Amino acid sequence: MSTITDLNYLKIVLETALLTATEPLSVSQLKKLFTEDIKASLLNDILEDIQADWRGRGVELVKLASGWRFRARAEFTPYLSRLNPEKPPRYSRAVMETLAIIAYKQPVTRGDIESIRGVSVSTSVMQTLLERGWIEVIGHKDVPGRPGLYATTRKFLDDLGFVSLRDLPPLADLGTLVIPDAQPQEIGSDDAEDTLPLDDEADNLEPQAE
Repeated sequence: MSTITDLNYLKIVLETALLTATEPLSVSQLKKLFTEDIKASLLNDILEDIQADWRGRGVELVKLASGWRFRARAEFTPYLSRLNPEKPPRYSRAVMETLAIIAYKQPVTRGDIESIRGVSVSTSVMQTLLERGWIEVIGHKDVPGRPGLYATTRKFLDDLGFVSLRDLPPLADLGTLVIPDAQPQEIGSDDAEDTLPLDDEADNLEPQAE
């Protein structure tokens, strides 16, 4: 891959793979497109070049925790949603409080979460987050019972559009996914009446470095 023509073709191959992929593609995955040994630094340079080519258009190339992917720019979401009027899921306050604690204080045990929230955490809340792929058990705390240590996943960062935990927004911003308390149908509700609102917990939670 020494000529401009070869580099241009390499660029087209990468662009095609990314446009047709349904999930983010890492540089190591993109290297598998070629029989030649392409250096990661070269691929990253070309990916940034593709990113620049699409800047200002309706679709953009972004780098996420799991890799690179094309997505529609946020300002065009209202138009696209008319093609698919199904509303995205919104989660109970219990789910979002639990997720926020894990995201900003990880790794934490279920007991740690309950200590911060001041109420017990139901199995359904944890199961909702595990099934969504936003949290995982990364180890066990060296105390009696060896409780699991929970942390957020790359999928969690991908779904929020972030590269790392340093990109986490102010804690209060996560509240936009919370279902108002008056609504009867909640995903992952633990029926807790005395939970703290996310805004009140924000001062106690700081994002941890990866």
